[in-house]
Amino acid sequence: MPKFKVVISGGGTGGHIYPAIAIAKQILEEDNNAKILFVGANGRMEMEKIPEEGFQIVGLDVVGIQRSLSLGSLIKNLKFPFLLLNSLTHAKKILVDFNPNVVVGVGGYASGPTLRMAHKLGIPTLIQEQNSFAGLTNKWLSKKTLKICVAYDNMERFFEPNKIILTGNPVRKDIENLSSKVKEANKYFNIKNSEKVILVLGGSLGAKSINEGIMKSADYLSNKPVKLIWQVGKRYIENIQNWLSNNNFENIQVMPFIKRMDLAYCISDLIISRAGALSISELTLAGKPSILVPSPNVSEDHQTKNAMSLVKKSAAILIKDHQTDQLITKAMNLLEDEKLLLTISKNARSLGKPNATRDIVKEIFKLNI
Repeated sequence: MPKFKVVISGGGTGGHIYPAIAIAKQILEEDNNAKILFVGANGRMEMEKIPEEGFQIVGLDVVGIQRSLSLGSLIKNLKFPFLLLNSLTHAKKILVDFNPNVVVGVGGYASGPTLRMAHKLGIPTLIQEQNSFAGLTNKWLSKKTLKICVAYDNMERFFEPNKIILTGNPVRKDIENLSSKVKEANKYFNIKNSEKVILVLGGSLGAKSINEGIMKSADYLSNKPVKLIWQVGKRYIENIQNWLSNNNFENIQVMPFIKRMDLAYCISDLIISRAGALSISELTLAGKPSILVPSPNVSEDHQTKNAMSLVKKSAAILIKDHQTDQLITKAMNLLEDEKLLLTISKNARSLGKPNATRDIVKEIFKLNI
């Protein structure tokens, strides 16, 4: 019997990459003889993260349209048509050589040319749309895509209703049973039994405004039985470590990237986070109370829309990006309100979709026609 072969295309940020990895791992769990090839964009985060997970990836020389009016952006936009044509040609060669049964798009620069060529070659395709507001590429690709797995209601605004399947977003399996990891998490982060823990997440690349807001208001943490575990992002780590060394904050622990997110979720009493689709899905699956700070620098302000899907159901609290100097005071007040914390946690957990990855993979196998 021929091997089931799947191409998964997309990336750019952790919000696209980690769902793709979760889908790939679930495919192999269902069929350990399956062959999976990732197609990403050269120079982007996926070209490093995918091989770290043991998967093969091929890169396309593709970029997005630059919205800025700077000279550098204008030059990049002039190159765009040539890079797009080249990436379409390269994507076609990859697909012809690998000959997949199904092509899956998870969003990001590479998914456009890859799925477009899959359509031309007659290969069945599936889109996994993480956000509550669909991007232009996925709306364009959806016309010839057979199935679209979404995480939010009311996506008929963007896609043909008969193609939509409400699955939720795929998330890492290791955050499903956190209660069994408390002892390991305490040791990993050096947490004392009496300490409350605030986890700060700025997304896979870090968040400048959140980092600045924490630094401005960190004095409120002085002499408090609270530990701040702070993922600052690779580009900000040196600056924040220097700031930390010049201030006496023994209860602040900073790192560029948290590898053991399962342990970070496990130990957290409250999470401050951007409102990317993956973060929202993980917060609800883990049932964690959160303060969400949507990034204003994303298309169609989709992070605010993601956040409001929780806020409207009393499953999170929202602080705007220009109000980040209020984060610590808001967090400390919230930690003192056990009843409200419990309510937010309960409401968040009710929105989680623990079977999302399995449901998406089930739809992928259905397309093997």
